[in-house]
Amino acid sequence: MTSQDTLKAARTPRPLHADGTLWRRPLTVPMRDGARLAADLYTAGSEPEPAPLPVLLERTPYGKREQRGSDQDRHDAPVPRPEDIARHFTDAGYHVVRQDCRGRGESEGTFVKYLGEGPDGADTVEWIRAQPWCDGRVVMTGVSYSAHVQAAAAAEAPAGLAAMFQDSGGFASAYEAGMRMGGAFELKQATWALRHGANSPEAATDPVLAEEMRRLDVAGWFTALPWRPGSSPLRHLPAYEAFLLEQWREDAFGDYYRNPALYGRGSYDRFPDVPSLHMGSWYDPYVRSTIENFTELRARKKAPAYLVMGPWTHGHRCETFSGDVDFGPASTLSGNLAESYLAFRSRWFDQALGREVSPRDTFPAVQYFLMGGGDGRRDAAGRMRHGGEWREDTAWPPSGTRPVSLYLHTDGALSPAPSIASEASVAYDFDPRNPVPTMGGQVTSGEPVMTGGAYDQNAPDARTFGAAEPYLPLDARPDVISVLTPPLDRDVVVAGPVSVKLYVSSSAPDTDFTVKLIDQYPPNPDHPHGFAMNLTDGIFRCRFHRSFERPEPLAPGEVYEIEVTAPDTANRFAAGHRIRLDVSSSNFPRFDVNTNTGEPEAAARRSTIAVNRVHMDAVRPSALRVWVEGEEDVLG
Repeated sequence: MTSQDTLKAARTPRPLHADGTLWRRPLTVPMRDGARLAADLYTAGSEPEPAPLPVLLERTPYGKREQRGSDQDRHDAPVPRPEDIARHFTDAGYHVVRQDCRGRGESEGTFVKYLGEGPDGADTVEWIRAQPWCDGRVVMTGVSYSAHVQAAAAAEAPAGLAAMFQDSGGFASAYEAGMRMGGAFELKQATWALRHGANSPEAATDPVLAEEMRRLDVAGWFTALPWRPGSSPLRHLPAYEAFLLEQWREDAFGDYYRNPALYGRGSYDRFPDVPSLHMGSWYDPYVRSTIENFTELRARKKAPAYLVMGPWTHGHRCETFSGDVDFGPASTLSGNLAESYLAFRSRWFDQALGREVSPRDTFPAVQYFLMGGGDGRRDAAGRMRHGGEWREDTAWPPSGTRPVSLYLHTDGALSPAPSIASEASVAYDFDPRNPVPTMGGQVTSGEPVMTGGAYDQNAPDARTFGAAEPYLPLDARPDVISVLTPPLDRDVVVAGPVSVKLYVSSSAPDTDFTVKLIDQYPPNPDHPHGFAMNLTDGIFRCRFHRSFERPEPLAPGEVYEIEVTAPDTANRFAAGHRIRLDVSSSNFPRFDVNTNTGEPEAAARRSTIAVNRVHMDAVRPSALRVWVEGEEDVLG
């Protein structure tokens, strides 16, 4: 299609409202390699050449005209349609462009997840900037994948990018959050590929393939990992099988993960110096990316950066609950931070572009939800009432917090004082054929084998993939080390990064160690065994003990110091609660399971039991490190 054809298509508007207040024009946007990507331009009128205005751009692999749950605007209203969203912004004085990513929807080319989004995004921004209906300013916006593509485009330094609103995504380093963590592979990439392969253009044109994908036994396939080329559930979708298995095979940090689309950290200096807002949630896989993008861009750029962190799961900003825990009516974005998500974005776009806003509508640098403070009883829906409150600050970690270490002890204590023993440790057998089941956490796109959020780690049930009757608490397993503080005599506020320094040894050439921070409730009539609420968790693959770039086997029995980093959190541990840390060697199916053989997991066919040991003595003091509010000692 020539440029004249493109302009002709753009001049063929379709009214979406009888009153003529919203019109949609199809666009075809040329890429540098000749591919043509389909997009829609929404304007407030049908003039052949709409007046030049700032343009809001959303690029998506999910269908430019499809309704998405993550577009929820209010907690008390249905999810708006794309045209309803566009109408809101065109009424506010913007044009809106929604585009299908390459190889998805109506766009040409082959879809390869993430890797080509930088050039495509930059080409789109620069093309829009040159159109007569754009005033030269393009604002990128969107949730999840539509946030990842923003960071990817920004790394290409496109002319015309005026601001970014990254909601629940935007890779700082996909190797550390989103694709891998601590060297382990996040299996949400597999469930995502299965789900979206089922609604791919390939499946849409092949009824037999579509039916096969619809009938797929995902849970069954998760008992037959790892998958191999030609014998995976994606074998009839070769492009999807190829990118998934490539992600899985690339286990060390190298050129693959230095692709700017996956590694904003390597390109921050190329990002245009424009306002940016970074929104995330405590039960989202992109906590670390969201916070790093905010802190780094704020430090490196003159333009302001903003951070918003809620208690939600991925993109569910208008729900009061995550998993089996409810945070109360104060927890939603709508009705608290703004009247609605649309109003929140409009207000920020206006501020970012220098439009006049009232002082009460200006944004603080940091808004975060501090979880906790509820009574721990069940609500009408059966969820535990944990409560919480919104706070504002000027930085992250919040001002007034400081790092505190709590030391692990072999008697199950978690204490501000390290052990005085000359030698102390706890050992367990880690069997890869019987991994610790995932119960919530920072998970998205994991259905039907895992779901994100907060759950009682004392009470796995039939919803928990891999759990079996009699559904005993996770800490009843012999391969889980659980350490706790005494009941707290006052509230303790934890807000900031979370990490665990472990001194470990193993009988195997490679193995994993996992950590999970938990708010342990005391018993109450609704939860007679208490409620062990997961807050955040992490993993570390030990062959990367020297470097994530150069794996090296462990020497059996030798002691190594490792750091297991978990995503940041913000929680009030109420008086009477206990701070609990669980240490183990698996968290499946959130992460792939280490076979303990030293072979890369993507190709391994064998596994062996490892004897893993965590050392907790005066010379090797394993410790949890959290950021605590106030100057008082954690345990009073």
